[in-house]
Amino acid sequence: MKSIKDVYKIGPGPSSSHSMGPEKAALDFKSKIVKADFIEVTLYGSLAKTGKGHQTDSTIIKALAPFTVKVIMNLDDSIKLPHENTMDFTAFGDNKQILKARYISIGGGDIICEGELKSVEADVYAENTFAEIAEYCKTHNIRISEYVRQKEGEGIFAYLNEIWDVMQKSIIEGLSTGGLLPGGLSVHRRAQQLFNQRHMDESKSTYENRIVCSYAFAVGEQNADNGIIVTAPTCGSSGVVPAVLKYYRDEKGYSDRQIINALAVGGIIGALVKTNASVSGAECGCQAEIGTACSMAAAALAELFGMGIDQIEYAAEVAMEHHLGLTCDPIDGLVQIPCIERNAVAAMRAINAVTLANFLTFTRKISFDMVVKTMYYTGKDMNCNYRETADGGLARLYRL
Repeated sequence: MKSIKDVYKIGPGPSSSHSMGPEKAALDFKSKIVKADFIEVTLYGSLAKTGKGHQTDSTIIKALAPFTVKVIMNLDDSIKLPHENTMDFTAFGDNKQILKARYISIGGGDIICEGELKSVEADVYAENTFAEIAEYCKTHNIRISEYVRQKEGEGIFAYLNEIWDVMQKSIIEGLSTGGLLPGGLSVHRRAQQLFNQRHMDESKSTYENRIVCSYAFAVGEQNADNGIIVTAPTCGSSGVVPAVLKYYRDEKGYSDRQIINALAVGGIIGALVKTNASVSGAECGCQAEIGTACSMAAAALAELFGMGIDQIEYAAEVAMEHHLGLTCDPIDGLVQIPCIERNAVAAMRAINAVTLANFLTFTRKISFDMVVKTMYYTGKDMNCNYRETADGGLARLYRL
């Protein structure tokens, strides 16, 4: 299993698979050519159908500058593709093809170039399932956060400290910014309203809900506006983990080191999903993005509370299980409706999952590994219209 750095990445929104990934592919292709008259880029599947809303075309053009670039959105559903996020790059010069390469954006900002090795990066973890990790930790009498330190080295905590700084900054900037989000849906930023407008009869639980949701909205709105965020595990689900951790850090006074330990545990959950399933909405629906983010947040919070490994697993399992079947149906291909609200709902669900884990862990029947496999199979069975194509669900029915 790869490093948790593969889960937490710093970059601009709005989409890890539709903007970060294509940008990386464009830069990789650009590095392989010296001279060309122009470059033709053909987007297929989800990239073609939601590319405008996700700014895939403009991102690619910018990355390939100063070359002249033509981006083609191929909407032919009959073409057999290796992945829902497939793109072809072709360079032409002297009236002939110079170089052609096919890239796949697999989610979380990662790409594969067809015909090349999937990754030259060595595995960091020998364990590839939660069961294996739990056995290792129990055998060595350590927590998962210490397991991460042993496998990745002390330097991982410096990296996670930077991740935490950016997460907090994205919340602060999101709360301090108003106005409309770009894209034409006339979606107003609402994080400020949630944060500042008290309920007429506000209880402690109402306060928690309002503040946690305001933090999730803040990050989601930053992402939708091309702000700098942290994938956790994707851009579209980037608000869940920071919202939960910032609320409890502020309310309970947890130290930054405790937060970093929590992020390490959340990162392991994200890495397990990336290894054994997918975090791509185009491949497995929003359950792969928001479901994974909710599991990461639940596991992180359980670590923050000092829960045992079995309780951490149960919290993560509950969080994923009750997102199974969640569709990815972004209106106009924008990461706004229903994406931003979904981050807030998932943040609260993560907190609820930890509460259940506190009481019910030793009654459970389903393992985290099982629910991850179930999510993957469910995503593959899902009608393609509900996997980030903007053809089904809310995207089908909503009209300006």
